[in-house]
Amino acid sequence: MGHLGVLLVALIVDRIIGDPDWLWRRISHPVVVFGNAIGFVDRQFNRASDPGPTRRRNGRFAISGLLVVAALCGWALARLFGGLGVAGLVFEVLVVAVFLAQKSLGDHVAAVADGLRENGLAGGRKAVSMIVGRDPEALDQAGISRAAIESLAENFSDGIVAPAIWYALLGLPGLLAYKMLNTADSMIGHLNERYRDFGRAAAKLDDLANWPAARLSAMLIAAAAGLVKGLPAMRRAAELALTDSGLHRSPNAGWPEAAMAGGLGLALAGPRQYGGELVMEASLNASGHKQAGAGDILDALMIFRRACDCLALLTVVLFLVSF
Repeated sequence: MGHLGVLLVALIVDRIIGDPDWLWRRISHPVVVFGNAIGFVDRQFNRASDPGPTRRRNGRFAISGLLVVAALCGWALARLFGGLGVAGLVFEVLVVAVFLAQKSLGDHVAAVADGLRENGLAGGRKAVSMIVGRDPEALDQAGISRAAIESLAENFSDGIVAPAIWYALLGLPGLLAYKMLNTADSMIGHLNERYRDFGRAAAKLDDLANWPAARLSAMLIAAAAGLVKGLPAMRRAAELALTDSGLHRSPNAGWPEAAMAGGLGLALAGPRQYGGELVMEASLNASGHKQAGAGDILDALMIFRRACDCLALLTVVLFLVSF
């Protein structure tokens, strides 16, 4: 069947089933296991008493070891599944689906729109706090809505498109190594006193690993905006990805976020609060409307779902061409 065939079926399975809560209440999700491993190396090798160069060296060794272990686990699984025939293909599809996030991401963002409509600011703040790191109490309705849409666009790239790319290229070793790296970046890739040195290698590698996915994500969002809102929205999304992506603090997140901003005609990013501290950032599509609401979240979800469809269609095309 090949990686592309498995990926296509996994995309369909994840779109329909997602992450079943009943399963992960009984066993640990693989990403939780990855997080435990990262937490262990953080506690062991990121000592506050060590000077910066030592912490940077320890961080390089730590992320290298974690990636090797993850890739070896992926290789072992691939060998195991390869000897099980059709059952092995089924198992591999399920493993790949576990590391995709179409349904779960859509559900979490839809919950923000539902919270705003049903319970006002309190409901929106509670729901958005599950998916973003900024201070929810500092957000009004527009801020909550923009935060949810930004999270949707960014996580489309690193939670769906990037794992799909790395699985398509390198199979289970590539998929597990990428997810280990992305989890490490979310845990230790911060520019604060504790992680500025130790997490530097993880953050830089994650930027590199997400480079192709960010650009492809912007293209998929632009195509989806065309399907949902027409050709002018598609052109605007593509143009904004090219012109405004560099305004974002991240070398990658700006691409899908700027494309989504263009597709919706909405201004995204800009100043926001983290841990009680105001962080000044440029706006993406600054001329777009800023008073976002639950309706804009629902429009973004429509674009997101069509972008997922475009990813599946691209997988079909590549699968057919590979014969």
